[in-house]
Amino acid sequence: MEGQHPKLIVFSQHGMSDGNYAMETLAKKVAPQASQIIAPYLGSLPSFVPDRFRFSIETHFAIAPLIQKVAKSAEQTFQAYPDIPARIIATSLGGVIWVEVLSRHPEWLPRIESLVLLGSPIGGADVAKIMSAWGFRIGMAKHLSEDRRYLAEKIAAVIPTLVVAGHIIGGWDLMVTVESTKIKHAHFICLNGVNHSDLRTHPRVIQAIQEFWAKPQNPL
Repeated sequence: MEGQHPKLIVFSQHGMSDGNYAMETLAKKVAPQASQIIAPYLGSLPSFVPDRFRFSIETHFAIAPLIQKVAKSAEQTFQAYPDIPARIIATSLGGVIWVEVLSRHPEWLPRIESLVLLGSPIGGADVAKIMSAWGFRIGMAKHLSEDRRYLAEKIAAVIPTLVVAGHIIGGWDLMVTVESTKIKHAHFICLNGVNHSDLRTHPRVIQAIQEFWAKPQNPL
């Protein structure tokens, strides 16, 4: 993209226990030519740590600073490219964050061509719900236990949205249940044999995103 004016912005957001390397790589594989990829890192590890070895301690505590960080990155990007449309790919906690960001900034919705959620527990992560029920409403557990379907469904009603869930056994991807990823108005794909972590890298996920983007689909 150096020296070129982008035709598309692709936001790609990592989840709770990883850095931005995998999601930035995923965005590069699915983004059309002349795309500007924005994959903010939510942690604070020093720059000398290689991207592929980064993880985010901060993502295990409060969600509000993460929402602010993603929103600030988006605002700066939209200001830098005022007439360029955008697409969003987000995995796990990253999807929850983007649902919150778009809900708080409805003025950005007309610029978003599509939203892709990969294994995001929009309906509330079951493990987090269990922890909360036991009284362990600490850290990210209390935030991930919340049901945000009402927010996500408002977004999916106006923006073409793809939900991709993984499934290994017993209705979950070893981290998130399939049921917790489902929202009304979204196109839904469940990939058997794909676990939660692999939703960032699996060829079938890449194919699903490319096929969804190749055929613009109105909200269901």
